[in-house]
Amino acid sequence: MAGHNKWSKIKRKKGAADAKRSKMFSRIIKEITVAVKEGNNGDPDFNPRLRMAIANAKGVNMPKENIHRAIKKALDTGSAAFYQPTYEGYAPGGIAVFIECTTDNLNRTVSSVRAIFNKGGGNLATTGSVDFLFERKGIFILSLEEQDMEELELELIDGGAESFEVDEESNELTVTVAFEDFGNMQKCVEELGIEPISATLERIPLNTVELSLDEAKKALQLIETLEEDDDVQQVFHNLEMSDELAATLEEA
Repeated sequence: MAGHNKWSKIKRKKGAADAKRSKMFSRIIKEITVAVKEGNNGDPDFNPRLRMAIANAKGVNMPKENIHRAIKKALDTGSAAFYQPTYEGYAPGGIAVFIECTTDNLNRTVSSVRAIFNKGGGNLATTGSVDFLFERKGIFILSLEEQDMEELELELIDGGAESFEVDEESNELTVTVAFEDFGNMQKCVEELGIEPISATLERIPLNTVELSLDEAKKALQLIETLEEDDDVQQVFHNLEMSDELAATLEEA
């Protein structure tokens, strides 16, 4: 988990610092749209998935008017329907890659994903090729203010928390829960009056693969190109995030 968290933090810092913010907003708008259409409800009080999407929107400082506009558009019966396909493949060095997409055009998306793999020296694989190398977990990132840590952790354990990781630099707490406990933790956090920075379902690698720095950079180039695609929501991989590689990424 430590390596996964290191990778996530680097992505968040880069996203907050450059043009990737617009991509983050686009992803959140799709989350909101899918949540509204799936629940057939634009009221977050009665739509847990929409509540989660709005919390994530606030976590990346999306303006309220953007959130309200996205909900209103999603309620329009004439708006485009979205599909949520997943793809699996291998990056250079044999790194397993799992991609989650949200798209209104399946043919466009699979063609784009395949082209990225081919150009990046990887290969798109069949469904089930790498899925077993990951486990689904709920990841909640909470801002630590003046809470009593011991008391807070006990409350979160009651909500299903499996592990905690404190980032003293950013004063944030990362809470990991089992996939089936995601809803319980979401309810627990709400009852505690805590608004999470983010709450997501992620695929955590069961084991990671360490590559040389040059090989790792090639794998990450493919992964980052996938992340930049408009139809891609999340990309998960099992590359070991060494300190040397992390330092290289933070400098980029």
